[in-house]
Amino acid sequence: MSLSDSVTAVVAALRRRPGDLFPVYFLGAALPAIIRVVPMIAALIGILYLSFSGRLESIISFVQETDLGEVPGPEASEEAVEQWVSQFEPLIELLITPTTALLILGSLLLTVVLAFVLYAVTTAAQLSACYGRTRNDRGMIAALAGARRYWLRLLGLVLLELILWVGILGAATVGLVATVGTITAVTGASVVAVPAVLLALLVIVVLLAAIRALFAFAPVAVVADDAGVLESLSSTAGFIRARPVDALFYYVLWIGTSVIIAVISRILLLVEVVAFTSLVTMIVLLPALDLLKMSLYVNYRGRLEPPEMPEQPLWTQFRGGISRGWREMVSYVRETPLLHAAVVVLAIASFWIGWRAGAPLVDAGIETSIAARLEGHIAPAAALEFFGNNWMVAITTAFSGIALVIPAIVSLVFNGVYMGVIARTEAELMELVAFVVPHGIFEIPAIFIATAVGVTLGLTGWRAFRGRTTRVAFADELERAFWVLVGVGLLLLVAGIIEGFVSPYYADLVF
Repeated sequence: MSLSDSVTAVVAALRRRPGDLFPVYFLGAALPAIIRVVPMIAALIGILYLSFSGRLESIISFVQETDLGEVPGPEASEEAVEQWVSQFEPLIELLITPTTALLILGSLLLTVVLAFVLYAVTTAAQLSACYGRTRNDRGMIAALAGARRYWLRLLGLVLLELILWVGILGAATVGLVATVGTITAVTGASVVAVPAVLLALLVIVVLLAAIRALFAFAPVAVVADDAGVLESLSSTAGFIRARPVDALFYYVLWIGTSVIIAVISRILLLVEVVAFTSLVTMIVLLPALDLLKMSLYVNYRGRLEPPEMPEQPLWTQFRGGISRGWREMVSYVRETPLLHAAVVVLAIASFWIGWRAGAPLVDAGIETSIAARLEGHIAPAAALEFFGNNWMVAITTAFSGIALVIPAIVSLVFNGVYMGVIARTEAELMELVAFVVPHGIFEIPAIFIATAVGVTLGLTGWRAFRGRTTRVAFADELERAFWVLVGVGLLLLVAGIIEGFVSPYYADLVF
């Protein structure tokens, strides 16, 4: 088979049953929501400790009674900066104790370990789903099996590459310092060492690029060949030697799309659009690149059997997918009324906690302003950002629930508390209400539905882990969650358009 066969396989796999592939990439986007639970729990324990020890009351009193003045500017003298910083010494003494220091270090270590492990598990699931689709097998079934089978090997690859990078950079740094020192000592002029340094830097860059190129395909070899860590590197080297054009095609496309995304992100950043590019990268770029990488390697192994290309035009298929997403969302809400009621009650309770927690901030003179946040508002850019950010929040909330439900609940509670604090500290509360109501009637229910999906996924995943339900049932639930999130995305698209084009001006008319 030729290179074009691999590219065709990618398009066919993306278009044929997208719900059988994209859930694992939604899960990848949800990893930060799962990982942040550790520092958030550590922070909660720390607050409880400070409260029971009486330190929290002293901290609040310090904030209320201390006039910190203006932050020294770049032109301020060193003495002025030191004098301003010295005001915080009593606060630091109250905050930093052996207990809080242990909490910080422990949560940091656990966060790093959890991040590496979850990355390996998710990558194993994603590549296994891609392998299944290039073989015209069910992607979600392959993902669940592959996550358990290959995660440890992929973790080994990640750690091995990290060790190589650190080793090369460390050795290069020592070598460059020694070389510059020797040449300077002999010649008396450090400028003579410049050509040697530039040559050494070029060699280092080439070496690191070669390592990255080798390790880019190694996880694919682990999944496709059921290979070990070192065996996968050998298999990857064999693939690159046998199919240099295929490998080069992937590398060029990988680098090219990364550069294009970076440029587009930089341009959109000028109008404060950040989340939308992350959303596009997650939904389109990452699955396409992983599928291409897998298709090229499986084609090299002679095992490429992709699904057939859909006969429907792309636009017709897209409209059908949107319709299915809406139907699945409506059906899911109708089937789980008690779950959604519980989510609403929890959200209201969280908002109330935030409202109460905001009282000391108001007493300390801290206030927020919706009018100030809307300064420089550009309607089209804002609508794009609101939609991208809110759908990303919905996706991460829903799929983070796979981790025993907890991250989905934490996300809902965090957002509820945050909104309660913002409402309590708002300078003009009715202006905030007038701004939120038009788009909130779509956005808030969408987040509630996403949270309910997270609870469903967490419970189903736990039953599957304990053997009380089948892997097929869990795969069905993952695929359904994807389609429900498509419906949620429709709600958030409407909310984003209203929030960008209507809410700010509606609030101005009212007030």
